Amino acid sequence: MPVHPTYPGVYIEEIPSGVRPVTAVATSIAAFVGSFRKGLLNEAVQLLSAADFEREYGGLDRNSETSYAIQQFFLNGGTEAWVVRVADTGAPPPDNARSATVTLTQDPGGGTAILDVTAGRRIRGDSAENPGAWGNFLRADVDYDTADPLIQFNLTVSEVRIDGDRTVVLQSETFRNLTLEPDTVNNAIEVVNQGSRLVQIALASPVPVPFVADFRPAAGGTLGDLLPIPAAIPANGSVFNVDIGGGAIAGTIDYGTAAAPTTYAALLPFVQDAIRRAADDVSVPNNLKPLLNGATVRLVGNSTLNNTSRFHVQLGRAARPFDPTLQIVMTGAGANTINLSNANGALENAQQFALTDGHDGPPAAAGTNFRPIPLAFFQGLAATRTGIFALEDVDLFNILSIPEATFLLADQSQTLYASVEAYVESRRAMVIVDIPEAVRRLDQMHTWLTENESLRHPNAAVYFPRTNVIDPLNGNRPRSIGASGTVGGLWARTDSQRGVWKAPAGTDARLRNVESLGYLLTDQENGTLNPLGVNCLRNFPVYSNICWGARTLEGADVIASDWKYVPVRRTTLFIEESLYRGTKWVVFEPNDEPLWAQIRLNVGAFMHDLFRKGAFQGTTPREAYFVKCDGETTTQTDIDLGIVNIEVGFAPLKPAEFVILKIQQIARQTAE
Repeated sequence: MPVHPTYPGVYIEEIPSGVRPVTAVATSIAAFVGSFRKGLLNEAVQLLSAADFEREYGGLDRNSETSYAIQQFFLNGGTEAWVVRVADTGAPPPDNARSATVTLTQDPGGGTAILDVTAGRRIRGDSAENPGAWGNFLRADVDYDTADPLIQFNLTVSEVRIDGDRTVVLQSETFRNLTLEPDTVNNAIEVVNQGSRLVQIALASPVPVPFVADFRPAAGGTLGDLLPIPAAIPANGSVFNVDIGGGAIAGTIDYGTAAAPTTYAALLPFVQDAIRRAADDVSVPNNLKPLLNGATVRLVGNSTLNNTSRFHVQLGRAARPFDPTLQIVMTGAGANTINLSNANGALENAQQFALTDGHDGPPAAAGTNFRPIPLAFFQGLAATRTGIFALEDVDLFNILSIPEATFLLADQSQTLYASVEAYVESRRAMVIVDIPEAVRRLDQMHTWLTENESLRHPNAAVYFPRTNVIDPLNGNRPRSIGASGTVGGLWARTDSQRGVWKAPAGTDARLRNVESLGYLLTDQENGTLNPLGVNCLRNFPVYSNICWGARTLEGADVIASDWKYVPVRRTTLFIEESLYRGTKWVVFEPNDEPLWAQIRLNVGAFMHDLFRKGAFQGTTPREAYFVKCDGETTTQTDIDLGIVNIEVGFAPLKPAEFVILKIQQIARQTAE
């Protein structure tokens, strides 16, 4: 800050250097919009690996071509992607996509509805639905093993997978010491909705005023009645009858000595032994034994003898198959019996509460592997940030792919891609257009071009033919998919290895995980498509399947566009975005020569760094680029209007598409 000397001495003043480096933005962040087995609707979610995709969206799905495109993107070198899920939630029931739900009640099997649990997740403070049949494999567990078992409860949510007759837990999350009492730090609605990645909960009934202790969901399993204060433990044994749906099984408990217990915890081994003996009973069916062998018994409440504690019994989960609706009933006989289930307040409930009625959407069209999602769900609305406009929440993306646009009718697909091209132009990004599966031959590709001439745009590229990848969900047989995911990964790989100015094509542009191409082009056939702005995928011996074209959809020879080549257009977009972000500091600065000099310094340093990396033509900086910002570009009228004009020019690198070798014979020279 300026120094104002007031006393004799030495003053120190720090002077700004005026250096404000322009940071180069990323060039190969992909964005995908499509349908998936699971995932948040109309929310852009960042993925950094195929494992992230598996976790957030459930991995490959036979009904989702976009899932295969994302897999191909990461396999071919992509490292970052943003994914938006769309689904047909507007179809008439029961075919509409909807989230799985379950209502937890106050009493086992009924009573007052307490909580509605819905498959979903909170993003930016808003609750987002996660529709699909995947939610039918969510399980909720409630127990009272809490700091205050008369008021609080624990909630555990698990996602399971059914492998034959075996239940496998994929992931689970537990929220402890919850309460539905308002204005508390551990309020269940706030804690679960902010912390869960699987479900959202909501009150199913108003909270009573004043709040009552038993306003909470019923616990799963068997919750015994309040324990009495026994005078003594019988010395001659007692009988428990255990019933888990197969009839009463008598189990004799040897209590041991007749000493009076000092705590309820001393009774715990006897209850555990009762279940163990019941499991050993010869009358127990083999498929039920694991339920009893793996059963857990906990003492809920105060362990002192004050008639406030209960035993909580839950069956083991190792049974094959495991039925979450199973109930365990335990009754005792005789004086001073440790009752777990009788008419004095014991609660017998399902082991778990399964979410149900989740649905993916309309069934797949006959003879296909896709669900027809209407055009409107892809297009979305800017006001509500749905469809492609969900990407408004993404700071930067460079490559957009919508593989399932090919499932729409031809006119609808054209309408969607027209909207997408306008959107990516506003975001300084590119879109890779996929061709329908029906476009298999050369003549069909020419017809598609003729019917889609309106899609010619400098920010779009199209590739022919489609690719065949091994489908692990269909016996490893080949599956035809659009090339956008594969090519997007190739663009990312080329950017990291050579730079965005290098054409993502050539013998080193191999298509990974592509088993074959939908059509094998000859050189002459390739020569009919290349001048029309179609990038060809070819198969060459040794090199295998490679990309053999680098033109935009505005790259037809007759158009003679400045944006004929993909690397030229992408380099320009890269420079534009980098300078757009890197010159914001200029706003509101004094508009005169000191500012212009700083602009020339910082923008020039950025352009010179690109020149040194080989991004431009020319052997000297003067031949490769220029940065102009002075009194000539910014007149006094511009200054009066608050405008500063910066002119940046560069000589782009253009790919050598045609290599012409000129060979001639020469006469043998005679020695003199």
